[in-house]
Amino acid sequence: MQLKTLSLALPLFSNNPHFRRFSPHSSLQFPSQTPSQSRQNHCSKLSLTSRATNFNRLVTRCQNKSDSDSVSLFNDEEEAGSDSNGNTHSIWAQMKDIVRFCGPATGLWICAPLMSLISTAVVGRRSSVELAALGPGTVFCDNMNLLFMFLSIATSNLVATSLAKRDKNEVQHQISMLLFVGFICGTLMLLFTQFLGSWALTAFTGPKNVHIVPAASKYVQIRGLAWPAVLYGLVAQSASLGMKDSWGPLKALVIASAVNGIGHAILCSFLQYGIEGAAWATMASQIVAAFMMIEALNRKGYNAFGFSLPSFSDFQQIFEIAAPVFVTMFSKVAFYSLLTYFATATGTHTVAAHQVMIQMYSMCVVWGEPLSQTAQSFMPELLYGFNRSLEKARTLLKSLVVIGVLLGLVIGLVGMSVPLLLPNIFTSDLKVIHEMHNVLVLFFIALSVSPCTHSLEGTLLAGRDLKFISLSMSGCFSLGALLLLLVSSRGYGLPGCWCALVGFQWARFFLALRRLLSPNGMLYSEESQLELEKVIVLERFQGVECKSKLLLF
Repeated sequence: MQLKTLSLALPLFSNNPHFRRFSPHSSLQFPSQTPSQSRQNHCSKLSLTSRATNFNRLVTRCQNKSDSDSVSLFNDEEEAGSDSNGNTHSIWAQMKDIVRFCGPATGLWICAPLMSLISTAVVGRRSSVELAALGPGTVFCDNMNLLFMFLSIATSNLVATSLAKRDKNEVQHQISMLLFVGFICGTLMLLFTQFLGSWALTAFTGPKNVHIVPAASKYVQIRGLAWPAVLYGLVAQSASLGMKDSWGPLKALVIASAVNGIGHAILCSFLQYGIEGAAWATMASQIVAAFMMIEALNRKGYNAFGFSLPSFSDFQQIFEIAAPVFVTMFSKVAFYSLLTYFATATGTHTVAAHQVMIQMYSMCVVWGEPLSQTAQSFMPELLYGFNRSLEKARTLLKSLVVIGVLLGLVIGLVGMSVPLLLPNIFTSDLKVIHEMHNVLVLFFIALSVSPCTHSLEGTLLAGRDLKFISLSMSGCFSLGALLLLLVSSRGYGLPGCWCALVGFQWARFFLALRRLLSPNGMLYSEESQLELEKVIVLERFQGVECKSKLLLF
């Protein structure tokens, strides 16, 4: 087969945008020789191999004095099997790597609800009214903090993607501009809590619970002083996680949790400041955590104190990620806020019981967040990095789901057993304890599926399927809100509210699972297209091979 006949297959690759996008280094390669020599040579080997990515690339070699032609296809599994560096990991080895990253990352997510749980336990033993005031108070502090998780997700996603492309300067630029955005958002929240906090709490609690507004207002205003530090530290923490470092942020939050615990012991138990002391202790610990997050990022060689004013293109890049994520987080926060709102409308004892259970739920549900963070940190390089491999991405997802199932059962049982066996940790009021026990089964059902849901949604975020996840979360919120309105109007009380939470969680799980298992999903569609292209390439070359042999005769 003469060398010039190979040009027949070139249009398939040069005109295909998918091939150009995912295999930029792909090219036909020939040994250097003169045109006269090339006419006398015959192609003896034609193979599809991989250079920088896991997509196959055409490589041709011409050897003198050879009259045999062959075509061979080496897929990713064969290449991986022959890789001397041992890049192929079994699913169990991959799960081990996930646990190694998730272990420290779990501590990051536990610290915040642990602080609120400490406040709930300390304040609840002192006063049922102050315990009820913590309900709307934590909505305006902890739940509003979740609203700004779009900063965390955007930071992790952009940093992990830039690192996958090995562009350190771009990483520094993105960190600097996101720190600026975080500081501005924190300052605006500080102003909101100081000047509009009381008005918002009065509107939220309703006329039946006006007596808890003064205590809740003091709590919100004190904790609101830490908003700039909280969001600034959130960006610094997310940047470290995007670099696959979970130990540095963990050390910071361990120290912050110790400060929080000591502060509660001194201000609440010893000095008897009640809900105000809890707010001061939590606020101080959040500021300590933020400064230690910044220091951890500085030790990596990045400037965590450098601001960079985002350009229009930077804002556009952030907006493309942050806007759908904001809609997603807003829907989630709005649902949990409505859950507390409808529970508050049923009376003081009911909202006190709901406060204990929702704080216990928040403490347990965050154990699944590291699985989402793992997907956001490790998936980008498998989806669109130098080491792109959809098969490895699917294997990683399987590992995350297996861990999620096991973790869901464990945290569901442990979380349910604490209010069942040790309710006096939180309150000695028998009416409150009775309301707590009424929702234990629903608590387990809602909690057990959350780690798997986090794994699936984290994969969607890593693949930037943001439009789907925002639309699905908005749909779940709308249906959940209607269900809450229905059960509240019919007088089902706290169990009815928690039934709505069960439906909200399981709907998220099934929607995300269906999206990822779809043949047109991010884990299958593009690979299927390229496999089809490989088959077409082989058919074309086999046809050319037959024609060339006929010409030789």
